[in-house]
Amino acid sequence: MGAEAPILQLDNVGAAYGRVRILEAISFSLEQGKSMAVLGANGAGKTTLLRAISGLAVRRSGTITFDKTSIDQLPAFRIARLGIGLVPEGRHLFGPLSVDDNLEVGAFARSKRQSKTATDETRDLIFALFPRLAERRSQAAKTLSGGEQQMLAIARALMAQPRFLMLDEPSIGLAPKIIEDLFAALHRLKQTGLTILLAEQHVPLALDLADVGILLHLGRAVLQGGREMLRDSPDVKRVYLGG
Repeated sequence: MGAEAPILQLDNVGAAYGRVRILEAISFSLEQGKSMAVLGANGAGKTTLLRAISGLAVRRSGTITFDKTSIDQLPAFRIARLGIGLVPEGRHLFGPLSVDDNLEVGAFARSKRQSKTATDETRDLIFALFPRLAERRSQAAKTLSGGEQQMLAIARALMAQPRFLMLDEPSIGLAPKIIEDLFAALHRLKQTGLTILLAEQHVPLALDLADVGILLHLGRAVLQGGREMLRDSPDVKRVYLGG
């Protein structure tokens, strides 16, 4: 019996904004329930990679397959409805809306096959992961702390009940204790079987979560492998420590 097909497969993927090419020939696969860290300095192409997978404002080449479906020519809303969620850098919440209303907006992207009962169960899971959000359900998103806003951005993506979740620099600008709490929640989500792709500058935390990783440099993949190999790699140390 052959090995199970990966949930995500990229083959020679490139991405550009207009005529400016950012990514070149990126190839990797990720199995269901596994986590992958996307590492690299600022400007390496991490955000563009996540945007290319989710179909947001980039011109793509190569092939991207999600759960045996080709998505490289699909618009973003159809990709989201296949079960791919994105938590963008900067959060992009609806500031005047309450926590509850932001969660309802996230639920609009869920598959039509998913019931209201499933949506209610997802909300219960979110409030178990992030009790602070439960305490602030009626509070406007713009009045939350930075850490609470990041929790809400993750929660909103979860409301669509994705099978594959991408996060772009979730720890940026947050206090160490909040970062610790966020990554504890991500570990719990991974234990539920959620597949995670994480672009993150905080390498130790990223590699603690990840099973595998990829190091980008100037839009190209210069290293791929298991987390222990990446943790010990002089290339990774050079990018982040300047060695």
